[in-house]
Amino acid sequence: TGPTGSGKTTTLYSTLKQLASPELNICTIEDPIEMVEPAFNQMQVQNNIDLTFAQGVRALLRQDPDIIMIGEIRDLETAEMAVQAALTGHLVLSTLHTNDAPSAITRLMELGIPPYLIRATVLGVMAQRLTRNLCPHCKQPTEADEQAWQTLTRPWKAPAPRQFFHPVGCLECRNTGYMGRSGVYEIMTMSENLTRQITDRCELEALRRDAYKEGMKSLRLSGAQKVAAGQTTVEEILRVTPESQR
Repeated sequence: TGPTGSGKTTTLYSTLKQLASPELNICTIEDPIEMVEPAFNQMQVQNNIDLTFAQGVRALLRQDPDIIMIGEIRDLETAEMAVQAALTGHLVLSTLHTNDAPSAITRLMELGIPPYLIRATVLGVMAQRLTRNLCPHCKQPTEADEQAWQTLTRPWKAPAPRQFFHPVGCLECRNTGYMGRSGVYEIMTMSENLTRQITDRCELEALRRDAYKEGMKSLRLSGAQKVAAGQTTVEEILRVTPESQR
């Protein structure tokens, strides 16, 4: 999950490439096909001939796939086909537009998927963002800002690093102070306790709180680890992570 441009599709392709083998039939339905990969059977959405995500999944299920990748779940029909494919023993990977990992559960319910089907099919959710990396050629150490660190790591009690790094700018990074990007991640695996909470009265805050108790690290905490390692800045992590984690 994540907004447009947060690297969701790249992560999906990377995951599928790790899973790919001659024994596995991996099928995808995408709009558009962003990378051509010989190891997958890829299908392009064609709305002019009524080949939607949902119709594409129906067609793919006739080809005995082991793994199905649905580019994006945008509506109830696509969500229902993804759930049906998962119920019949297929591993289904897809993306949703939500701010964080727990929100994916409530988003599926808003689309119209009954809670009992979500409990039966969802294995886990990963939220991600892309953050700019500090240029290794010109970044400079600076004194750690205790207040900024607490803002980033609240409500966890993480010890602040001895120093932060800040961008300077040089010829290598075209005077931006940053070079390249990397991901920050929030991974929620569905435990028995979290699965029991998925009911008609499911509350997002309670789900999020319990996920944290069971070891899920927030996007901000993931970003804080990169700040401590000198890879990026507190300001950059605060910029790319959602308001709900402030």
